[in-house]
Amino acid sequence: MIVITLSIAAGTMLLMAVIFSYILGWANKTFKVEVDPKIESVIEALPGANCGGCGYLGCSDYAVAIVTDDVPVNKCTVGGESCAISIANIMGVEVGKTIPVRAIVHCGAHSGDRLQLTEYRGEKRCAAAHQVAGVQGCTFGCLGFGDCVRACNYDAIHIVEGLATVNYEKCVGCGACSKVCPRDIISITGFQEDLIPTVACSNKDKAKDAKAVCSAACVGCKACSKISDIFRITDNLSVCDYDHYSNTYAEEAIKAIEKCPTHCIQFIGKRVEQKMDVRGTISDLESEDLDRYM
Repeated sequence: MIVITLSIAAGTMLLMAVIFSYILGWANKTFKVEVDPKIESVIEALPGANCGGCGYLGCSDYAVAIVTDDVPVNKCTVGGESCAISIANIMGVEVGKTIPVRAIVHCGAHSGDRLQLTEYRGEKRCAAAHQVAGVQGCTFGCLGFGDCVRACNYDAIHIVEGLATVNYEKCVGCGACSKVCPRDIISITGFQEDLIPTVACSNKDKAKDAKAVCSAACVGCKACSKISDIFRITDNLSVCDYDHYSNTYAEEAIKAIEKCPTHCIQFIGKRVEQKMDVRGTISDLESEDLDRYM
């Protein structure tokens, strides 16, 4: 009797499995959404990093936007120019001008430059420390607890002497570091040249207050803006116009660096054994000469 009951149960389960398999197979064919082959091809051409640097949630969303909404094919910062060319070939369009984007930390204060420091005993994360008043005198600068380091999947940013520092040989401009910085001092910026000047400060306080909390702070003295229109003073802070910078401004940038009283202006970018000469062009020089401006 038990054998018969087990046999009936097993037979019933087998029959149900066959019926449900048929139903699922029918539903799969009936309700299947056809995917444009171009979307699949674009997805294969993308690196699959799903970093969001393109402005979309992931590579699949970006691929759909390229095919259905005519979004530019050169927005993948991880894949770079080669990826853009591959996608352009799939879509039958021109790549357009591709400008690499990289992270810029708008703070140049190492541990020794920061004044009015207090001992912080809370969670060693920037997001937590940012909520505590008086962690350091400067309320604009890098906190140095490495939230950006943990967010980076490319080992392109590290804390050096208390300051978030970008390795431009590895940075792909994905924006992960920028998204987690609670003080919004990391921007993702187009690099018109391998080396560009930047103002390594975010302090918008007046000169007296800025100097009281950091020896490397911009004091809004306007010396740089008088030398070159690449720099402008906004809210007591010098800002570099990255969109219009080119090597023709190199001589002016060097003069601005040498004139800056707190040395908060510097060149950043890929490490090259080159420096700008007096004509504002690139010429080969020793690496120690370049160190003066980086």
